[in-house]
Amino acid sequence: MIGLLCAAAVFFLCAALYDSNRFAVREYHIRCRGLKRKYRFVMLSDLHNKCYGKHNEKLLAAIEEQKPESILIAGDMLTSETPERFGPALELVEKLAERYPVYYANGNHEYRMKTEEAHYGTGYRRYHARLERKGVVFLENDSVLLPEAGIRIYGVEIGREYYKKLKGTPMDGRYLKKLLGKPSKGDYHILIAHHPDYFTAYADWGADLVLSGHVHGGIMRLPLLGGVISPTLRLFPKYDGGLFQEGSSTMILGRGLGSHTVPIRIFNPGELVVAELEPQ
Repeated sequence: MIGLLCAAAVFFLCAALYDSNRFAVREYHIRCRGLKRKYRFVMLSDLHNKCYGKHNEKLLAAIEEQKPESILIAGDMLTSETPERFGPALELVEKLAERYPVYYANGNHEYRMKTEEAHYGTGYRRYHARLERKGVVFLENDSVLLPEAGIRIYGVEIGREYYKKLKGTPMDGRYLKKLLGKPSKGDYHILIAHHPDYFTAYADWGADLVLSGHVHGGIMRLPLLGGVISPTLRLFPKYDGGLFQEGSSTMILGRGLGSHTVPIRIFNPGELVVAELEPQ
């Protein structure tokens, strides 16, 4: 019995070491009403300062291979910690901004550093300023129009109460209207919203496509059951990764690229998301 337990422990340790240091490319093809032409992008989330190769060269090469028009970031590229450390995230996004338009919506870690300078210092301000100088467009309850494709990209930054562990805070479309206003008329609406649990509210607001992260794929994935635990400590979360539908709204939930606090992934490698939208 002890031998079996030891063998199982070694197996899971090997799986964790393997999956925590690799990533997979997952591609989605979505037919969309209202698009003027095809639009191909890469979505990044939850890097948490992870490096794949020296200076993230493996990740950069994989992104370049996909030939995206732009990069959409769904938050948590860094980790809120003291002393501050954001070098890997900064270097990666700066290099991406030299090659592609980059649209960045914050996750809870960026938001925490931004709103709690007394604890975290001015690191987020410097990170933000460096990336803005490179041309990165931050969408902090804001939007940008891509007229040639007929797409408006929104980025929402929700309050910390919506990230509470164990007990979630309810949200409805009115909260999003307060932050973002009403969706623009005549455009296809992409909403970058880090937290996937509020997909119903995002759909009620009027998002056609939601891009989320946060859950890290459930840390460990089991056959048939999916992700095991979310950052809010919910077992077998409904939204763990993949494609979801709510009425006419679609959500792509990325499994993220890194980790924090519990720095492991088991049967759950990092994920580079590629999406190609086509007019319907």
